[in-house]
Amino acid sequence: MASKFAEQAFIISQYLLPQHTLSRLVGRLASSESTMIKDTFIKHFAKKFDIDMSEAAEPDLSAYSTFNDFFTRALKDGARPIDSGSSSIVSPADGEVSECGKIKNGQLMQAKGQQFSLHDLLGGQHDLTETFANGQFATIYLSPRDYHRVHMPFKGTLRSSIYVPGQLFSVNHKTARNVPGLFARNERLVCIFDTENGPMALVLVGAMIVAGIETVWDGQVCPLSGEVSRKNFDENGQTSPVQLDKGAEMGRFKLGSTAIIVTPDGSSHWIDDFKHGTKVKMGEKIGDYTVS
Repeated sequence: MASKFAEQAFIISQYLLPQHTLSRLVGRLASSESTMIKDTFIKHFAKKFDIDMSEAAEPDLSAYSTFNDFFTRALKDGARPIDSGSSSIVSPADGEVSECGKIKNGQLMQAKGQQFSLHDLLGGQHDLTETFANGQFATIYLSPRDYHRVHMPFKGTLRSSIYVPGQLFSVNHKTARNVPGLFARNERLVCIFDTENGPMALVLVGAMIVAGIETVWDGQVCPLSGEVSRKNFDENGQTSPVQLDKGAEMGRFKLGSTAIIVTPDGSSHWIDDFKHGTKVKMGEKIGDYTVS
């Protein structure tokens, strides 16, 4: 009973807190180069979440110039082997599978009893909604202790990116169970890639106290304005296409959040062991493209 009350109180607080103001304030602190501020935050965080620094390229906590640098730390070469299967889809991040499966009637499963709209997730883009209708999806939650760089599930060429403004609810399991349409309400960046097996969407979802979302092609992307903004990457236009290999870094979160993979109907399937609650590491095989 007490735990249920605590969960309800946590959910209510999500609605009452000034989400953007709080997140931007934390963002300023996280980017501070003050030795006292950054060392205090880093040491407390590393201890609280039992961060394994032995796999970090820089294991010395005091060597990071800001908390953000520590949080988005690189790993040692070879720490995350990339599955080499020609048709394999790999996990884009370290984390836990929130939900995965088939998109049904334009809805993705968020949690037991909760669904959210594909159309809304993709920022109201009708062409993309049609492209991915009845396809497959996988939602991976990155906890605070996880590695927070996001990598390519499969080799692809960036076709477009859509920034979608929104709220900044926490994206942990409690809010997934209790906040309707969570992932289609929060601020997010929708990245559309062309692959040799068809299109793929990789959606980076912001959250409470996430200080920003970055990509390797545009740097800091979120936060931006309060309007949906689509950027197309066209060989004949002013913005050149961005080609990334499977396992290549494509972006990063400044504090924890969620990544969602979406593929078209009939183009892919997830392996049997990939399901709700599965722990994953970046580069591990999570599915296969259905090669025609």
